[in-house]
Parts: sequence; C-alpha cells; structure tokens
Amino acid sequence: MEFHSFEIRQAALSLLRGGTKNADVARQLNVPLGTVGYWKHKDRAKRGECPGRRARDCARCDGVPLDRLAYAYLLGLYLGDGHISRYSGHRTWSLMITLDDHWPGIQDEAEAALKAVFPRHSTCRVRVKGAHNIKVYSTHLPCMFPQHGPGRKHERLIALAPWQQEIVEQHPWEFVRGLIHSDGCRLTNWTVRNGKRYEYPRYWFTNVSDDIRGLFTDTLDRLGVVWTNCTRHGKPYNVSVARKASVALMDAHIGPKY
Repeated sequence: MEFHSFEIRQAALSLLRGGTKNADVARQLNVPLGTVGYWKHKDRAKRGECPGRRARDCARCDGVPLDRLAYAYLLGLYLGDGHISRYSGHRTWSLMITLDDHWPGIQDEAEAALKAVFPRHSTCRVRVKGAHNIKVYSTHLPCMFPQHGPGRKHERLIALAPWQQEIVEQHPWEFVRGLIHSDGCRLTNWTVRNGKRYEYPRYWFTNVSDDIRGLFTDTLDRLGVVWTNCTRHGKPYNVSVARKASVALMDAHIGPKY
C-alpha cells in the first residue's frame, strides 16, 4: 500500500473543497482516484456533509411523518419474529422478520408494512428453509426499535418507549395482529363431553419473554378480550383466548393466518 504525505492530502482536500473534480485532483497530484474519493468522503463526513447521513428519513431523529398504523403492526411482528443486526464494521443495520411460507399473505403484509414505515428504503426477501426473511436496511432501525440490544429478547428487559406506547394505545388491534401473525395462531380445539366430541376455536400466543407476553395480555385487557395463561411442562409461555365472545372479537379484527 502506498502512503501519501500529510501535505499531499491537505493539497487534495483544498482542491476538492474548491470544487475540483476527483479525477482532476488525482491527475494533478498523482494519487489514485479511489484514494481521492476516500479522502473526500472522510472530509465531508467529518464536517457533517456526508451524502446520505443527513437524509431526513427517520421519524424519531428527523420528525418525518410516520405511518402509525403500519408501525403498530410492524412492532408486533418485530417483537415476535424480528431481529436487528449489522455486519461488523458496517454502519447500516438490517431488520429481518422470519415468516413461514405457509402464510404468503402475511409475508406480503409484512413487506408492505416495512415499505410504509421506511418509504425511502428498499425491502427484500431471502429464502430460507420453509420460510422467507423479510428485510429492510436502515441506519435508523435502533431509533425506531429501541428494544434492540445484545442477546435474545427473553434474556433482557423489553418495555415500550412512551412514544411507542402511545401508538399501541392508538392502534391496539394492529399491534395484536402483528404479535399473532408472528408468534400466534387461530386453531380448533376439541373436547369430549357426555360421550360427544365438541370443537371450538381458540387463539393461541406463545413467546418465551415474560415482558412480550405481558405487552400482549395488557393490550388484550384494554380491548376487553378475556385470556388465560396456560402452563405446559412447567413453562408459562402460552396465552389462550377461548371464550366465545372474545374469540368473536378476535375474529372481527384478526382472523386466521393466510
């Protein structure tokens, strides 16, 4: 690797700041074009002029309008099956929501929600065994989902920020839909009474995090949905909605996966 003196770099920056094109600077100073571009990028970033860094596209940092309905649904999906990460040394974060291929309609709805919440960013789908990862990239993902942190969700505190709680209270059914679409289902249970088999519908939500289950049940309480906690094998990870009136209420706003 060839190193250039401080004087050469300063001369290049002086020319660049004066409007000289990268190629002309490289020619005049006998410096590789890529090096000139790198110097220019670092100089503009240092002065707060780096292209893209000042793009106003974050509802939290820049105050741009937020589709609150779509966000409530997306928040439920994220808490259920979402994961935020970035490669080592990279500035941009990725949000990945893993959804089963049995429910292509939910995959479509998840991608539509990503596009509504992050309209300036492209989305993509990555095929994995039996499912697709629905993804979006943005430097502002930790701003929009402050629940992100090291380790698994059930190993750390999960609590909504006041602005998120306000959105959930404004659009509670969308939040519940996101949680059901990620970690829940509508199924048919059966029992035998007096020698006869009876079938009845039930909504089921399973999540290892006590905090996430608490957010789910607290929202159900505000909506007037009766639920019970089901402990299986000593683990209280399941929430059931089985009363007829409550199932009808859930059917009116959520319904089966599709």
